Amino acid sequence: MATKGTIRTGTAGWVYEPWRGTFFPTGLVQKKELAYASSHLSTIEINATFRANQKPESFAKWAGEAPDGFVFSVKGPQLVTHIKRLKNCTVELANFFASGPLAMGPKLGPFIWQLPPNLAYDPASFSAFVDLLPTNPDAYLALARQSDERLKSAPFLDLSGVAEIRHAIEMRHPSFAIPELRAQLAARNIALVISDTLEQPGRELTADFAYCRLQGPPRPDATGYTPEDITDWGKTVTDWAAAGRDVFAYFVHEDKLHAPANAIALRQAAGVTLPADEPTITSL
Repeated sequence: MATKGTIRTGTAGWVYEPWRGTFFPTGLVQKKELAYASSHLSTIEINATFRANQKPESFAKWAGEAPDGFVFSVKGPQLVTHIKRLKNCTVELANFFASGPLAMGPKLGPFIWQLPPNLAYDPASFSAFVDLLPTNPDAYLALARQSDERLKSAPFLDLSGVAEIRHAIEMRHPSFAIPELRAQLAARNIALVISDTLEQPGRELTADFAYCRLQGPPRPDATGYTPEDITDWGKTVTDWAAAGRDVFAYFVHEDKLHAPANAIALRQAAGVTLPADEPTITSL
């Protein structure tokens, strides 16, 4: 397990055509894009799981293309968040957890649950959902074993290399902005997603790790993150890490073209370097 207080920065996904020739070198074949991205970033949020459950072979393949120390976060399925809207979703969660995320072993990071903007806070359904989320490996297996015949592959229940299970929740309806909910998340060590938007500019932590989906900065006239913004965020994540909190910071959606550059700039502002940062030495 990595030392607590590790800072990781990255992007939501790695397949984005406008990155070809900007972030990805011209001529890089698509099947090598994940390997390239993971050598320059330190985490990536897997979004394919939002649309449909993936197979263990896919998770294992992705993990195999990333270097040691790299971590993926995994987005929870829309079937739970947007279709079932958190209600009566035990089997759906079981199928998701049994579908293969454990195949990533030590490269499995937090699960991220993004709620729809029109989903208001309902204490009963939200509490039931939060109580279902497994927060340790044994609880994960107990829930995953409840998968049913809708799972397209055999349940993957191998915990090898997986030491902890973490969750972050992005709540986009204003009704969730209440102290009681923060306390509920803190009691289960679930991270409140930090969005850095005009509507949600706060940087409140509710877990022993920070999960940021940076979509700001929170200024009416902002068109993207400036070097000054990156410096400010660099100080923030460094302070969190110094206090022993792991940090996962993703640049998502808005200004996606510059998301990889922002992620690289943020980790460098926080003093984190990767081998890919070193200049290539050529013989004379």
